[in-house]
Amino acid sequence: MQKKKVTATVKSQREIAKGIYDLRLSTKLAAEASAGQFVCLYPKDKSTLLPRPISICEADKEDETLRLVYRVAGKGTAEFSGLKEGETIEILGNLGNGFPLEKGAGKRVFIMGGGIGIPPMLELARRLSAEKQIIVGYRDRDTFLKEELEQNGSVYVATEDGSVGSRGNVMDAIRENGLGADVIYACGPMPMLRAIKGYAQEKGIPAYISLEEHMACGVGACLGCVVKTKNIDSHSHVNNARICTDGPVFEAGEVDI
Repeated sequence: MQKKKVTATVKSQREIAKGIYDLRLSTKLAAEASAGQFVCLYPKDKSTLLPRPISICEADKEDETLRLVYRVAGKGTAEFSGLKEGETIEILGNLGNGFPLEKGAGKRVFIMGGGIGIPPMLELARRLSAEKQIIVGYRDRDTFLKEELEQNGSVYVATEDGSVGSRGNVMDAIRENGLGADVIYACGPMPMLRAIKGYAQEKGIPAYISLEEHMACGVGACLGCVVKTKNIDSHSHVNNARICTDGPVFEAGEVDI
């Protein structure tokens, strides 16, 4: 699929948790989006030089709508949070690879998300034909997207303060509920992904993880978002992969995290 820079129109936006925004954009890119891909949004403020990568939460092909759920983390995302219905924004998409749906088809799967790594797991849960156990980790009782995830599988929640579900992280929720799976899909902060990789190796099951990383170009040219891998990258000729183009989804055993 060829990536395109297009002008998208804001359909709606609302704050769904503290500092977490739900942005819906009208764009034909929705027709080609895969679960696990992302887009880059360009701020209008020219002092903010780089686009901001945001994962695709949902892609409605018929309605030509991309849904992006993101956290305000700096100047660029703060600008995006002020977007109103009818305004336009430049976006580049669709970027990266998606989750391999065929690997989990008909099996017991864990769909695991932590923090702002939760949004892309909604589209995955919608598309995956499997026995879905959705394990999500939050800081506190601001469990954004939980109700929608519950429409697509059995949901288990962990919160750092113990206000909802299991106290601790997603691995604590797995242990507390005695869960098991044949395949794992995950997105979240690096400590969570490291723990999932270790768990998958211990259990001897495949795990596909989406890496979160700061990106500059988003198209693989700058080598600003590399991860060590088993294989040699054809672009840099070293044991690196570019998260923006070779990822963001990798088989956990292929990357050194």
